Amino acid sequence: MDLSFLSGVFASPFNIVKSLLDIAIVAYIFYQILKLIKGTRAEQLLKGLVLLLIFSALARFLRLDVVNWLLSKLWLVFAITLPIVFQPELRRLLEQIGRGSFLTSSRFVSGADEYRKLIDEICNAVYSLGQMRTGALIIITRETGIGEYIESGVTLDAVVSKSLLMNIFFPNAPLHDGAVVISEGRIYKAGCFLPLSDNPFVDKELGTRHRAALGISEVSDVIAIVVSEETGAVSVAREGELKRFLKQDDLRSLLEKELVPRDSLKAAFYRGWLGEDDAKRQER
Repeated sequence: MDLSFLSGVFASPFNIVKSLLDIAIVAYIFYQILKLIKGTRAEQLLKGLVLLLIFSALARFLRLDVVNWLLSKLWLVFAITLPIVFQPELRRLLEQIGRGSFLTSSRFVSGADEYRKLIDEICNAVYSLGQMRTGALIIITRETGIGEYIESGVTLDAVVSKSLLMNIFFPNAPLHDGAVVISEGRIYKAGCFLPLSDNPFVDKELGTRHRAALGISEVSDVIAIVVSEETGAVSVAREGELKRFLKQDDLRSLLEKELVPRDSLKAAFYRGWLGEDDAKRQER
């Protein structure tokens, strides 16, 4: 790099601030893009491209002419095919920019009380549906984005409540056949049709909802809750594995373990056993 360029950049405090701001903006944009594709197929493709870029630089440094020629042709092919391969991620990126959410950080609910209320609403709805033998599929997102799999759903952006969940899954309701997606503590979408698991070792007795729960848990870090229409039994799929016949306390404990940060659980413990004032002193 030309040293005269660096000396010009850092010649004055204004240039230093401007350069730091320039670097920070570019870094933030790259961070948001990486967060957007984290856990999707595009992430693996990006890793492959980075390795290919390193290999290309190494081949150029070692002057491997044939390899350089081959890689130059491959880069031309990638330039044409990448927009097609990354189409779901690019569309989501443009949608986030349009909604203004690209510049804001997303999070789940905050505070132990909000977590407990959310989990209570989900558990109460799930086991009420089970008693009625009404099938249901509820997806709770975490870090990995699943936007490319839920585009078929209807956007609701509603508060999570037992009554709303039961109305959505009520037999013959317009959205009862699809999955409900809970994201950032709210019902984001309903009526979503998810990819089914193609695992050959899945129990043949499992129906479409269970296979969809396994399928989405195989490609993301979601928690998928299933209510069987035949038996009313509740199951949970995570990381491609299915836990069946869960009791309400088991489901509640699982959700608290997976969704509630340790600090929130600690605060909830103090409030429950020591009282509000003592809890605040302990938290300090």
